[in-house]
Amino acid sequence: MTSTRLLTTYTWAFLIFMFAPLVLMVISSFNDASPPTVTEWHGLTGKWYAFFWWPDDALRADPVLRALDRDRLVGCMGNSLRVAGIVVPLSLLLGLAGAVLLTRWRTRAQGLLWWVLLSPMLAPGIVLGLSALVFWGRIGVSAGLFTVVMAQTTFIAGYPMLILMARLQRQPVELEEAALDLGASPLRVFRRLTLPYLAPALISAGVIAFMASVENYNTTMFAKGGACTLATEIGAMGRNPNGHPPVINAIGTVIIAITVLAALAHTFLLSREKKAA
Repeated sequence: MTSTRLLTTYTWAFLIFMFAPLVLMVISSFNDASPPTVTEWHGLTGKWYAFFWWPDDALRADPVLRALDRDRLVGCMGNSLRVAGIVVPLSLLLGLAGAVLLTRWRTRAQGLLWWVLLSPMLAPGIVLGLSALVFWGRIGVSAGLFTVVMAQTTFIAGYPMLILMARLQRQPVELEEAALDLGASPLRVFRRLTLPYLAPALISAGVIAFMASVENYNTTMFAKGGACTLATEIGAMGRNPNGHPPVINAIGTVIIAITVLAALAHTFLLSREKKAA
């Protein structure tokens, strides 16, 4: 077997390994069977999606859906959005500060500073969650959504920092130096030159930070206390010894659809920007 065939075989095996479970999940989300299955087809249905807007009478009549707490699941979704609504701007601010510091400040300790700022990304999520729980508990803050926000921000901020660093390293420093020589203040240079240049990277970093916050389980599980998020609630539903409800598959399918549409929109906008340039 030639190296090209070997690489092609490996690539297809990798793609099947990665995407086959997602395809099966999408198919089973339209199967009227619980627990979800693709080997036994019980009929096409959309009730796993309609779970969120069906009237209470219809839910109580269904033997599977009546066992689920819709209000709690919707509340957990709301908690995830509220947490992400705070984590994303905090991560962008901290990531931007770290990126500017590492690309513009020259010091002998830059290598050490690099590893200090990136270390939360390398730490296990369980460690981050427990450390946040212990730290804030020692100063009298009970575990809840606040500790979830603090725990998630510690490592999610590293993603925007890396993205913004890559963008800043491509920016000509001479532009900033010329503006400073012409009398512009550092704040004005940052606001008029650096920030517009970083706008596309900030949008990408914000999307990645949002996804990392909503889907995070390990850190959130140990820092949430009595609160819940979408990820932790799905985890609890998935531990059902009789099999998880197909509603989870429907939620996953919707998330995949939104992700694909966002990626296509991003690609379309980039292509338009290149054509305009």
